[in-house]
Amino acid sequence: MTTDPSLPFAGLRVADFSWVGVGPLTAKYFADHGATTVRVETSQPPDILRVNGPFTDGVFGVNRSHFFGMCNSSKLSIALNLKHPQGQAVARRLIAWADLYLESFTAGTIAELGLGYETARALNPGIIMASTCLMGQTGPAASLAGYGTHAAAISGFVEITGWPDRAPAGPYAAYTDLLAPRFLAASLMAALDHRRRTGEGQYVEQSQMEAALHFLAPELLAYQASGELPQRRGNRSPDSAPHGVYPCLGEDEWCAIAVETDEQWQALRRALGEPAWMADPALDQVADRLAAEETINRGLADWTSQRERYALMEQLQRAGVPAGVVQRSSDLQRDPQLAHRRFFTPLEHPEMGTVPYEGHQFRIAGYDGGPRLPAPCLGEHTVEVLRDLLGMSDDEIAEVAAGGALI
Repeated sequence: MTTDPSLPFAGLRVADFSWVGVGPLTAKYFADHGATTVRVETSQPPDILRVNGPFTDGVFGVNRSHFFGMCNSSKLSIALNLKHPQGQAVARRLIAWADLYLESFTAGTIAELGLGYETARALNPGIIMASTCLMGQTGPAASLAGYGTHAAAISGFVEITGWPDRAPAGPYAAYTDLLAPRFLAASLMAALDHRRRTGEGQYVEQSQMEAALHFLAPELLAYQASGELPQRRGNRSPDSAPHGVYPCLGEDEWCAIAVETDEQWQALRRALGEPAWMADPALDQVADRLAAEETINRGLADWTSQRERYALMEQLQRAGVPAGVVQRSSDLQRDPQLAHRRFFTPLEHPEMGTVPYEGHQFRIAGYDGGPRLPAPCLGEHTVEVLRDLLGMSDDEIAEVAAGGALI
C-alpha cells in the first residue's frame, strides 16, 4: 500500500463508505491521484454496480463488472457488515484513521448506525465528512431514497428530454450520478485546503438534485423571465438549424451535424455540391432554416445515408461544418484522439484480466493522472487494511471474522 510521494494526494487517507455512483466517483478522484482510499462494502448485499454489467466475457460475478470498476479504480476494499456491533467497531477505527469520510446512504441512516458526524468528530476532531444523497439531509423530502434516475426525474431532466410527440425519454443512465461528484470533489478539496490553513475539519452534505440543477440554468432562467416551460425538442436546437443526428451507411450508424452560423450553412451547401433543394436564398438565414427544418432534415438525411460515418465526419469537418460520429463504447476504445491523449489505462485485474480504465479529462505536463490500480475484488484487502492501516492484531482480526462482521 505504498504511494508515490509525488502524487497530489499522497498521504491523504480516505474512508469511502459510499456506494453506487456519486460517492465512489468522488472518492475515485482522490484515489487515482494518490490518496490511500479504503472502500467499505459488504456482500449482503453487494454494491448494485457489482451486479450490473458489462461483465467480462459475459460471465456474471461480483468481481467481474467493469461498471463497478469504472467508479472504483485505485482503491482498497474491505468487506464489513455495518449492522454488526463488531463491524461498527471496526468502522469507528477506520473513521479515526481517515482524513476524509464519505457516505451516501439515505438521510439519517449513517447516524442510526452510530457512525454520524458527531461520532466521527469525537473520534477524529479534524475529520472532513461528506454525506451525499438524493435530496439532502434535511427538509420534507430528505427521507426519499433513490438513484440518479430518480433525481434526474425530480430535477426536470426527464421531462425535457425526448421528442415532442412521444413520452419523455430521459437522459442516458443515472444522469445526476455523473454530475454531482464534480461538485462534491471540489467542495472536499476546498475543505482540505481550509483544514490545512486552520486545522478545522467540517461536515459537507450534498443534495444530488440541487447539484444537477446547475445544468438546467437556461431553462430555469427562461421560465423565471417569461413563464415559458421548456419543451422536448428531440435533437433540435431553438436557435440553430440543421441540428441533429443523421443516418449513415450501415445498420444503426449515425453522424451528428450542428450548423450554428449562416457561414456554416454555406459551407454545408458546398460540401453537398450545392444541391437544388439547398439553393433557396430564403434558407440563408437561421430563422428561415428553423421554419423549414423538416424539409432540410429530409434532404440532409438522404445525402448522409449514402456515406460511411467517419468519412462523412471528416469531410464535413474539413469543410468547416461541426460534425461528429455517434460512437459506441467499443468505438471509443479505437478512437485515435483518446489514444493520443492516453485516456484509457490498461490495468491487470485479478479476475477480469487486462481491463481499460478511464482516465481524467485533463492532462498536466510531467504528471500521469492515473488511475493507478485496478478496482478491487470485494473484500480483497480486508486483512491487509485491518492489520497494516488500523493496527489490529491477528487475534483481533480473527475474533471479528469469527463473529461474522467481515462479510
